[in-house]
Amino acid sequence: MNVRYCTYRGDIMLLEARPIEKLFSSLEEKHSKARSSLGRPLTIVEKILYSHMADCDYTKIERGTSDIVLQPDRVAMQDATAQMAILQFMSAKIPEVAVPSTVHCDHLIQASVGADKDLEAAEDLNKEVYDFLRSASMKYNMGFWKPGSGIIHQVFYENYAVPGTMIIGTDSHTPNAGGLGVIAIGVGGADAVDAMTGQGFTTKMPKLVGIKLKGKLNGWAASKDIILKVATMLTVKGGTGKIIEYFGEGARSLSATGKGTVTNMGAEIGATTSTFGYDEEMDPYLRATDRAAIADLCKQYAPHLQSDPEVENDPEKFYDEFHEINLDELEPHIVGPHTPDLGRTISTMAAEVDEKGYPEELSAALIGSCTNSSYEDMSRAVSLVRQAKRAGIKVKSNFLVTPGSEQIYETIKQDGILAEFEDVGATVLANACGPCIGQWKREDKQKGEANSILTSYNRNFAKRNDGNPETLGFISSPELVVAMAFSGSMKFNPLKDSLKDKNGNDFKFDPPSGNVLPENGYSSKDSGYEEPTKTGEVVINPTSERLAFLQPFPKQDPIADYKDLPLLIKAQGKCTTDHISQAGPWLKFRGHLDNISNNMFLGATNAFTGGTGTGNHPVSNEKDIEINKIARSLKDDGNGWVAVGDENIGEGSSREHAAMEPRHMGGLAFIAKSYARIFEANLKKQGVLALTFLNKDDFKKIQEKDKITISGLDALTPGVSLTIKIKHEEGNSDEISVGHTLNEQEIQWFYHGSALNYVGSQK
Repeated sequence: MNVRYCTYRGDIMLLEARPIEKLFSSLEEKHSKARSSLGRPLTIVEKILYSHMADCDYTKIERGTSDIVLQPDRVAMQDATAQMAILQFMSAKIPEVAVPSTVHCDHLIQASVGADKDLEAAEDLNKEVYDFLRSASMKYNMGFWKPGSGIIHQVFYENYAVPGTMIIGTDSHTPNAGGLGVIAIGVGGADAVDAMTGQGFTTKMPKLVGIKLKGKLNGWAASKDIILKVATMLTVKGGTGKIIEYFGEGARSLSATGKGTVTNMGAEIGATTSTFGYDEEMDPYLRATDRAAIADLCKQYAPHLQSDPEVENDPEKFYDEFHEINLDELEPHIVGPHTPDLGRTISTMAAEVDEKGYPEELSAALIGSCTNSSYEDMSRAVSLVRQAKRAGIKVKSNFLVTPGSEQIYETIKQDGILAEFEDVGATVLANACGPCIGQWKREDKQKGEANSILTSYNRNFAKRNDGNPETLGFISSPELVVAMAFSGSMKFNPLKDSLKDKNGNDFKFDPPSGNVLPENGYSSKDSGYEEPTKTGEVVINPTSERLAFLQPFPKQDPIADYKDLPLLIKAQGKCTTDHISQAGPWLKFRGHLDNISNNMFLGATNAFTGGTGTGNHPVSNEKDIEINKIARSLKDDGNGWVAVGDENIGEGSSREHAAMEPRHMGGLAFIAKSYARIFEANLKKQGVLALTFLNKDDFKKIQEKDKITISGLDALTPGVSLTIKIKHEEGNSDEISVGHTLNEQEIQWFYHGSALNYVGSQK
């Protein structure tokens, strides 16, 4: 076979095929060993995981409990999380990354007036951060994608995603790459550093959820509706500790980019990742994005990039959990507000608007982002725009379009799609995350003003998009967003409702249609990629407010029990990483741990006062103080503290700042009913005890003025619970048992003060 070993964009090498061929050529032997050991066929998830770990007795690996060490093929970092990851990598004193790594500048660009001006403003405002990331990338042999090149997940999909490979990324939506058959896992920066230093990535062997897709999407139903239905079915906790594998004739009928939409939002159900096995729909996309050599290899090794045939024939035998969705019957969904698992079909939305009192006016309609800005998404969306234009119907909502990459932007510009969006009043934003992550300078609504918005994005927590707690964020497909933008109403159902055309006649949208791939090929003026030079120095201004070198966290020396720790906060209800470490205007401090710590717990609801981000000082008794200020006061006085959380604490973004800030501010332990996977891992990495109520009702025993003693720290043992004594203000006390998931290595991280401290001690 004639293999072109490198993929090029312009004169820049992006992806080498040789390592892929080496991996693929080893798969038959590795998979045969695993089959022989287990005595059964393998799912594609197992094939990829086993091919990325050392040979072992696979019969001893238990899903959900066993620790595994994986060797990822690549690491990807976005600019907000890359800052702290690189700062940690630098402290390891290693000359260059051990695995191919890239940095993508997508988070720090604020959406305001439009792409060009917003990008120009961002490059000026964030110059010192971009210079830091670029210089570090050059020095440590990491590819650098400059501002404007696109959103990390879209860029990765277009350039690096290869079926059968494994990657980790410092963003919770890294699983986007699963649409191309990748095991793509979102992690904290410290996990990325482990891989970048050659140590591998340690995690629990996940449980497997099989979702069989029957039939084929038709009419208004889009790939987005699959994951919205799954989120509604499984809830935000349903995927925790699990990998979702999609299969069946319905899965194979989806376009490659449509599959990416489905796997992208697996993060919203807490899944470790989601993926599809390789199929023929992936081939044309790989070739269209200049990866013909990779496409040829995938065809050659196809059986090794798919589940064994027996799996699909009898799925319940191979998965811990099994579901089935008939795409023929799938109706468009809308989820929200404030959570991605509060879903309903479009046919029931109008009644719920009335029942729940949601603002009926659709104040803003936003499409694009990493989740839904493929060419297929944009061409189907513009088909509705064309219908409305012919009918003389105007957009009634503020309409924003976010291309996911420079390649998508230039291609839809080339094909006239961009101009048609602009003709109906759309504001085209920079190729960046923008409003999806709170980088939206919104001026049409004031803070505190109740309103409804509809996006094709992936996340809709309170204050997530525009910082306004009264904005109700709903999510649907881009097709539904566009249709409803022309109605201006949250009660509009384009499947059955009509609008008035320019002549006063009834107008009803035909179902959307579009091309999966551009007929004239993808276009790109400047990919935005800069190849590393392995030269130069990384300089941080010592007076910078945005960047600061890291100092090691203190180790447990001597190892002693935590005695009479004050309670900083008992967070009631949903407490995501957004609640613990807000984004939006705080993104500018992601490289300065002390400064960004001033946002700690600003979004959390205090169980005792009902206030948001505030509490009463446990020592001075001052009232209504910002939680971060209380923590800093306790730290200054030499006091550590404990935080208590509800269910699934730390869901959402992978940002490790949600763990680093508490550690920096004196936090020693969290106690919660349950944790989101990445947040719990991040706490462990930073040397914070992540404990779980063995009896969830014990959550109720925690009172505002409690003093908490955690015993047995000198004898931490995997699987062995700890005893906590809770001393109440009245003088009485309770003793409760708490669990933990620390393994032997993670216990050493705790004793040494952090994972990085432990790594440094081993040199």
